[in-house]
Amino acid sequence: MKQIITSILPAPVLQAAKNTYDALLRLPQAPDAYLHPWRRKSRARLLEYHNRHRGERCFIIGNGPSLKQTDLTKLKNEFTFGMNRIYLLFPELGFTTTYFVSINDLVIEQCADEIAALPIPKFIAWHSNRHFQRMPEDMIFLYTTYTGPKFAYDMTRRIWEGATVTNVALQLAFYMGFQQVILIGVDHNFTSKGEANKTVVSNGDDPNHFDPRYFGKGFRWQLPDLETSEMAYRMARQAYERAGRQVLDATIGGKLTVFPKVPYESLF
Repeated sequence: MKQIITSILPAPVLQAAKNTYDALLRLPQAPDAYLHPWRRKSRARLLEYHNRHRGERCFIIGNGPSLKQTDLTKLKNEFTFGMNRIYLLFPELGFTTTYFVSINDLVIEQCADEIAALPIPKFIAWHSNRHFQRMPEDMIFLYTTYTGPKFAYDMTRRIWEGATVTNVALQLAFYMGFQQVILIGVDHNFTSKGEANKTVVSNGDDPNHFDPRYFGKGFRWQLPDLETSEMAYRMARQAYERAGRQVLDATIGGKLTVFPKVPYESLF
């Protein structure tokens, strides 16, 4: 039946119907996402970040193995976004990223205490708020969803995840006013293969990230959805270019082809 309907209805009608269906599915989440005290605080705090970094540049640091080939000491005095378990690198670096972003429920559930203890501003998915006993002063909850593809210009409202935390970081960087955003460690290439978004349990050292402990033995995680991620990245590129801004990809050996490439060492 689904195939028949798809073949009969024009694409714009199908997309409108899907958007309406997605919106109805999200409806039960809306009251808490906008009215819960933690979210009200978060929205107020987000307003303080709007265009805070107008005209400046930042680096969004992915967690791929290529980070081991990247001289991260050059980023000490740069504005940076770190994501998920990036904090495993902090002792080696001797400094933290400027901001921290995490949206995956499995990551947040298993690392909530470590995340809460980070001494930097933290942007966390609202759907994972149950993993925290209290709301730290430097934590901001984002209303992120899995459905309804679009690029969010207003981070106080709904944000599409795009199957990757990097996409949320790109939207945050835009909201903060960064003129140039540079990706590193976004390898866009995983040794582990399988059904997109399927939850699996690691049975040993992690070969897909910069540290074997990242998703180490016994860690539950979801297989990547690279196709959806690429769709999100294309939306991000379009949004930045329309605004006269730029996203560059300085990942060493990365497989992502959406953004213009630039040699990492040439940026300093």
